[in-house]
Amino acid sequence: MRVLVGWDNPSEAETIELFLNVGDTEAKVLTSPKEFRDAAANEIWDIVLMALNFPSIEESYPLFEQIRHLQREVPILGACFQGEVVHLAKFVAHGLHNFITRDANGEFVFLLNSVIEGAREAVMAQRARQLAERLREEIESVRRLQESVIPQELPVLNGYEIAARYEPAQIRVLGSQPVVLAGGDYYDVFSLDSNTLILLVGDAAGHGIKACMSIMSMRTLIGMIRDRKYKDTASFVGEVNRGLSSKAIVQDEGGFITLLYCALDTTRNQIEFTSAGHPMPLLQDLTTNEIRTLGTDEDSGLPLGISEDETYHVVTAEFPPNSRLLLYSDGLAEAFPLECKDYGQFGEQGIFASLRSSAHMPVQEAMEKLFADSSAFTGGSGRHDDTSLVLVQRTNNR
Repeated sequence: MRVLVGWDNPSEAETIELFLNVGDTEAKVLTSPKEFRDAAANEIWDIVLMALNFPSIEESYPLFEQIRHLQREVPILGACFQGEVVHLAKFVAHGLHNFITRDANGEFVFLLNSVIEGAREAVMAQRARQLAERLREEIESVRRLQESVIPQELPVLNGYEIAARYEPAQIRVLGSQPVVLAGGDYYDVFSLDSNTLILLVGDAAGHGIKACMSIMSMRTLIGMIRDRKYKDTASFVGEVNRGLSSKAIVQDEGGFITLLYCALDTTRNQIEFTSAGHPMPLLQDLTTNEIRTLGTDEDSGLPLGISEDETYHVVTAEFPPNSRLLLYSDGLAEAFPLECKDYGQFGEQGIFASLRSSAHMPVQEAMEKLFADSSAFTGGSGRHDDTSLVLVQRTNNR
């Protein structure tokens, strides 16, 4: 720590220099106003200490103003005698960080190290808070950018009802307000042609800016190629994988993206989908309340961005009348109570239980119940991963 001192009493200045130059503290104690100003103008300091009657009580405030201008980010401490309250008030009102009271015997010198260290710690804490606030604002900007690409309106199709929602990770710390994190989930629902509805859910590894930028890269790529004619969903996912395998933002530090890409033929009521390391979709028969997982682990390929030559698979299934199809990201299943990890995760068991208990509800309410049940399972600590759901219900009997 480097300390610049401007002092009026040469005898005390020598004592102060001896006391301050210990450990990692380097102090320069000056009794010349010009040398004091020059040192403030030409060198970098962590703390400035000055007697508030240096070089005289009349000239001390103009000198303080000059030093404050030269060392804008550095705390300035003052030293004054008892009875100089009116004089001191002017300095405090214009940016003096703290002060110490001088005594005639010079015993205040013994307190200087602790006062200076306290001032330094206070400034560092303030700067840390300012940095944390700037980072919070940056994360909030990224989060808003991410949410801006989530579809605000879903297609309306005869014979089908759709509900979808994205919710960022939300962590509650020591009973305070929830902290909402930026992340890397993404879903989309769009019509490819008059008979084909595309449903997809993607999830970039991790949280924060990198995860968000990774998922934005995938969204941009999908937007560029989504109208091309691919023979099946595996061909499309393979093309997305090849495009992302060359993106440094995705691959940096072992990053990757999982994707479930599903094409629903609304004429034949048939589902064709491909998974790139993503949880498989669930199909619920609302008549019997039976729920089954479509596809197996062997049907899932590697997440996107790992291997450019990865081969993906197509899974085909019927979409029966009076049934629901659920696509979701792993944030739903991986919810757990922060203080009681032994309780395990919400998991597939929790998803199945929620779907069964909401079979009689409209599709929108059933989707909201999945979020509510998963959140309730955490005991108020919040889900620690982003969560995206797309829930589709077939209502026709053709």
